[in-house]
Amino acid sequence: MGITVYNISATSARVSWPSSSTCLDTFYSVMYDPNWNSLLMGYKRKSFMHEDRIPVSQTSTHLISLHPQTTYFLCVTCQAANPVRDQCQVFNTLSDSSESKDRAGWELAMGVWLTCCILLLVIASILLWGCLHTICSIPSQAADSCTVVTNASRQDISGSGRLYTPRSSCDNSAKHAAVLQNPLLAAEASGRDHELRTLAKLSGSDPV
Repeated sequence: MGITVYNISATSARVSWPSSSTCLDTFYSVMYDPNWNSLLMGYKRKSFMHEDRIPVSQTSTHLISLHPQTTYFLCVTCQAANPVRDQCQVFNTLSDSSESKDRAGWELAMGVWLTCCILLLVIASILLWGCLHTICSIPSQAADSCTVVTNASRQDISGSGRLYTPRSSCDNSAKHAAVLQNPLLAAEASGRDHELRTLAKLSGSDPV
């Protein structure tokens, strides 16, 4: 009979064995003891401190309340018979420190994972804020540039003696302005015209 002991911890273990045709309508006896004297006493059933009776419909059981870091001698027989050598197995339970180390390692891994997630969220938030800030600042910069260009153009044209009326909208094309003649220049032109007519009358010729 091939007995397998697995999922061993400091205080528990799982045991499985193949089914036996001779144990129909009866039970299996799972005997285990932390005392190696069982080997010296010829595998006697009475030498085992613990015995569990398992129905024949099951071929595995869970051992609990074991001692940490202890060597156990385990046998599985049919109908509480004395075991033979191929029906027995030896296994060792783990120490409490190994389980605590595993738990500490798992907690450390979880802490590192949570920290990385938080850092990624912070970086993503900063990048998103920067993108939104850049997108929102573009229209305001365009409006400021339009205002500066309008003021500069007003100063340049007023220095040349002409007035203009800027459009309210500003786009990528050149700024359109309605340029008006200075009233002083118009008055000057009309005065010259009057002088020419006076000279024409004095000379006796018709004004042009």
